[in-house]
Amino acid sequence: MSFSSQVLLGLNRLFPLPVHPFNLANDGEMSYTEWQFQKGDQTIQFFLPFHSQEQMFTGKTVLDIGCGGGGKTCYYATFGPKKMIGIDIVPHYAEEGNAFAKEKGLADVVSFMTGDAARMDFADNTFDTIIMNDAMEHVGEPEKTLEECFRVLKPGGHLYINFPPYYHPYGAHLSDAIGIPWVHALFSEQALIDAYKKLVRDLPDGSDRISFRFDKRPDGSDTISYINRMTIKRFRNIQKGVTQPAVYEREIPLRNQLKGLANVPGFREFFVKMVVCVYQKTPSS
Repeated sequence: MSFSSQVLLGLNRLFPLPVHPFNLANDGEMSYTEWQFQKGDQTIQFFLPFHSQEQMFTGKTVLDIGCGGGGKTCYYATFGPKKMIGIDIVPHYAEEGNAFAKEKGLADVVSFMTGDAARMDFADNTFDTIIMNDAMEHVGEPEKTLEECFRVLKPGGHLYINFPPYYHPYGAHLSDAIGIPWVHALFSEQALIDAYKKLVRDLPDGSDRISFRFDKRPDGSDTISYINRMTIKRFRNIQKGVTQPAVYEREIPLRNQLKGLANVPGFREFFVKMVVCVYQKTPSS
């Protein structure tokens, strides 16, 4: 193990871990899917100044991209959609989501499937609402994913996007084991990988966490594949290629006291908690 990895591990002892669903599940407190359901209101709070939950979901045909275990999808379904579909590229989430929907009495309305959001099998103009909560930072082909969203979205329908930018304090998505804020700005990718593997390897789900977060490059070296390093700058550049109108946009600071820093070039990427954007597909599309 490199010296920098050892420094990271030593420094990590000084920082408590944020609450994380993987750790809650290991401690027997609740499953990842139940955690999602309980936090469902938080996943859409950033859209509420623009649209209510009823405007987003009631009577609508809805697609939830990057649904994970399906808990948040089932929460959305409590607002009375006509049909709700959750899609995620991780195979076992569809089974977990469908079981959870049945448990909550929502199986007639909610269903889950495994699929790539950049290559969906749905017909054109299928959905009234598409939501991408904490998904834009994970998709492998964000530009293609947006194209697909607008293809399957009905004219007049809305696409709701929110995500924490890459330089968010926990933007590396390793906070189930590493509690150091902005750790990915302080240490190399290899140091992060080595430290994370050491921290989780003896956990009951350690091997699952490692395979979930990392992959191999063609040369055999490890890389963090769970995220696409979506910065605010990169997202704004992607938006330049989108022909549909953005009807609502916000950048939420980490705290209100840090709002000034979140508006300063050079600091903005580090002090914005959430990027929020709502698109509406034009009726003529």
